[in-house]
Amino acid sequence: MAERDVTVGQLLLAEYQTIKDEQKTRIGFRDNLLYVTLTVVAAVIAAAAQAKQPAMLLALPPVCVVLGWTYLVNDQKISAIGAYVRGELGPRLAATAQAEGGEVFAWEIAHRTDPGRVSRKVAQCVVDLLAFCVVPLSALVVYWAGGDASAGLVVLSALEAVAVMGLGVCIVQYAVPFGAGSAAG
Repeated sequence: MAERDVTVGQLLLAEYQTIKDEQKTRIGFRDNLLYVTLTVVAAVIAAAAQAKQPAMLLALPPVCVVLGWTYLVNDQKISAIGAYVRGELGPRLAATAQAEGGEVFAWEIAHRTDPGRVSRKVAQCVVDLLAFCVVPLSALVVYWAGGDASAGLVVLSALEAVAVMGLGVCIVQYAVPFGAGSAAG
């Protein structure tokens, strides 16, 4: 075999490195979405209060839905990468390397079995719901309670409420083990 020949093991390790780089990038992007959401919420609330225009609060639901959906999609891809490493890539590399016990990338499995994982996942679900759903729904309640809403904006705000609640359902489904989001990491 020539020195330049690439082995299956080398290809698998290169694939592992590439997808772990993607996972790391997605984690950073996903985590920053929470900060972006908090910043936007603070800015919109401050602007609405300063201008004494509750209708400005109607900007929060679409922004939170878009940011929340982007957060959720990235979180799903992060989990899918982990599942692929655990279920496909790791076993293939272990077989190629003839690893004892047939296991490589043990961290990909070990960190999922610690006793605090469930409570962290519940807490994260609550944070996600607060940031992406409760805040925009609260903004809608403030708008509706203001009393001087036009019929068109009430219809728009009702549609926004439906979109926010839909996102909330997706967040909970993704967080619940064995449900629609059972690949959640």
